[in-house]
Amino acid sequence: MYTIAALYHFTRFTDPDALRAPLSALCDAENVKGTLLLAREGINGTIAGPRTGIDNILAHIRALPGCDGLEWKESSSDHAPFARMKVRLKREIVTMGQPDVDPRAQVGHYVDPADWNDLIKDPQVAVIDTRNDYEVAIGTFEGAVDPGTASFRDFPAWWEENHHRFHNKKIAMFCTGGIRCEKSTNYLIGQGVKDVFHLKGGILKYLEEVPAQNSTWQGDCFVFDNRVSVGHGLKEGPHLLCHGCRRPILPEDRDRPEYEHGVSCHHCIHETSQFDKDRFRERQKQITLARQRGETHIAGVD
Repeated sequence: MYTIAALYHFTRFTDPDALRAPLSALCDAENVKGTLLLAREGINGTIAGPRTGIDNILAHIRALPGCDGLEWKESSSDHAPFARMKVRLKREIVTMGQPDVDPRAQVGHYVDPADWNDLIKDPQVAVIDTRNDYEVAIGTFEGAVDPGTASFRDFPAWWEENHHRFHNKKIAMFCTGGIRCEKSTNYLIGQGVKDVFHLKGGILKYLEEVPAQNSTWQGDCFVFDNRVSVGHGLKEGPHLLCHGCRRPILPEDRDRPEYEHGVSCHHCIHETSQFDKDRFRERQKQITLARQRGETHIAGVD
């Protein structure tokens, strides 16, 4: 059984590059895989591995400057969610492209999962899903506004064009694990919005703590690992991943004429060039050959 830990923490790292190699080496030693992002504004990522390995990595991160208050969300899987470990340096741990946004200064009011339903049922509250369009497509909260953004970087422009729709409304925001809301609520406060709320711990915490019979969540929640989606109780969902576009698809979508394993699906068949498709076919061929040799290809778990 693999323990999965999703984490983020905003703090000030003066030299994130100096933190990368020791963290990467420890992950390798503990047989922990996944992705961790380091930037001057903090750390973000999801990792998976044996229980003791995850505990040791979390202890190491908590000992980093300003990270003693680190919080994380755990789940489990009976198969490896990641094929390799990546510790990367980035300009931002979640990219919004707004240099004046600083969640350490101020964020919206946190709302515990147990209180979320009552908040979003208030007719004076506008509920906004801050995730990308392909994530929203497989699940969201009842009545939530979908900005239709392809990336989180697009959110400020969407708000500029649509803020008039929310005049005199309280704003309640949510995302997968909470990190995007740290930035988006700070951004809205900077835009003069007075009443801003966000779901503490994100959708993952809500699905973990709120019983299905009391839930206002509809569908599944996209996750950035090989489980692809989870539902209530953080049970693995039915979705697969198109390795051509990295969007979630359902098992029956493999029967559609646009689907080619590792190459395309109905979402991306017209989005990629013939050169891209040939490249994807070669990658899939190498993954298949690696599997036949009993190896895991660097591209990931098939």
